[in-house]
Amino acid sequence: MEQKYIVAIEIGSSKIKGAVGAVDETGALTVLNIEEEKLIDCVRYGCIQNVEEVSNRVSRIIRLLEENNSISPRKIKGVYVGMGGRSLSASSREIQRQLPDELEITERIIEQIKDEARATNISERDVVDVLPRSFTIDNQPAINPVGIFGQQINANLNLLTCKPQIKRNLNRVLGERLQLAINGYVVRPIAVADLVLSDDEKRLGCMLVDFGAETTTVSIYKDGALHYLETIPLGSRNITRDITSINHLEEKAEELKKAVGCANPQEQVGKKNAVDGIDVAEVNNYVQARAGEIVANIIEQIKYAAYKPADLPAGIVVVGGGAKLKGFNSLLEAQSAMKVRSGAPLGLIRITDNRIQPSDSVDVISILMSAIRISAIECLEKEPSTIDETIIETPKEETKEENKEKEPKEKGSSLMDRLKSRLARIMDDEEDDDEEDDDFR
Repeated sequence: MEQKYIVAIEIGSSKIKGAVGAVDETGALTVLNIEEEKLIDCVRYGCIQNVEEVSNRVSRIIRLLEENNSISPRKIKGVYVGMGGRSLSASSREIQRQLPDELEITERIIEQIKDEARATNISERDVVDVLPRSFTIDNQPAINPVGIFGQQINANLNLLTCKPQIKRNLNRVLGERLQLAINGYVVRPIAVADLVLSDDEKRLGCMLVDFGAETTTVSIYKDGALHYLETIPLGSRNITRDITSINHLEEKAEELKKAVGCANPQEQVGKKNAVDGIDVAEVNNYVQARAGEIVANIIEQIKYAAYKPADLPAGIVVVGGGAKLKGFNSLLEAQSAMKVRSGAPLGLIRITDNRIQPSDSVDVISILMSAIRISAIECLEKEPSTIDETIIETPKEETKEENKEKEPKEKGSSLMDRLKSRLARIMDDEEDDDEEDDDFR
């Protein structure tokens, strides 16, 4: 395919990110630019609350992306948008399909099964994605059923759902207010997993933890498929707000968390901050108490998914802004007795701006990558033409008859006068013809 430009928008609880990338004919992604705007109380648990304020912030991001030399002067006309948050959940659905004879299972048959699952009516929830969990063909397990011959298909699928308000408010901001086409909705936890988890980790069994501002999403993979997804209504902002209880504004509390906060007591160093006179031990009493609660909730999800830590030998992969908290990963590793690593994009992704850190932009880069897998619809308007396309008609030579038709009519002339004038012209033409005949003879 020819090179296309795609745009991703990720609206989180603490910030909005926008990214533009170029996709070449091989499907490789080059990230050209990433912009972000901070938020306070405009989005709660992944759902937009203040449509006007979020529209203004997204508008500024779009303008900054358009000013990038890589795409200027073209304008953004469409976007891919991420979905996530507290209301996102997964449930299982089993579908059986009996074929008329032993036939080859095709991609079309699998898509028909997924469409049937997608049409499931779940009260007050939207189905946003359908992911295969496992298949059996004629009672035999099949990891990838396409290409297998059989007659009876049993499909165990994951239905990913969220509250309708999530999509409604995204459309109000992007579609109605900003007049942008939404080229696709991307379920962020799934897109992130595809970006940072290897196929081997998914097959062996692993847990992905997206530690955000107000929510922490836990996804468990086994045998190459998603088996469990749950969103915990706790995030790094809970730690920040706990620190405000020692008489700090939220902005200052956030600075302290980043500067001196440490989730793991074994890594904490020092008692006082010599510059500001801040009692680090007091700050970390709050940091460690809340971080410990979040870690305990994460580990508990393994039990809720009916697994044991030994069933997930690939360990835990952590992403999200909250994962930057010092000592968080080591605390999670110590409490879970599982290996823990920070998530970063796998595979070849080119980034033209050296200010962009891939590990800090996993969320929005994952949407770009998912857009390539979905459809990669062009998100920019056509290149403005630099040639003046004004059409100038060349005058053509007029015939004698056309000149006669253009002869101005005398004002006030009657019908009889016009007939006489017309008759006179005819007689003149006949005389001219007679003269030509005489010359010929």
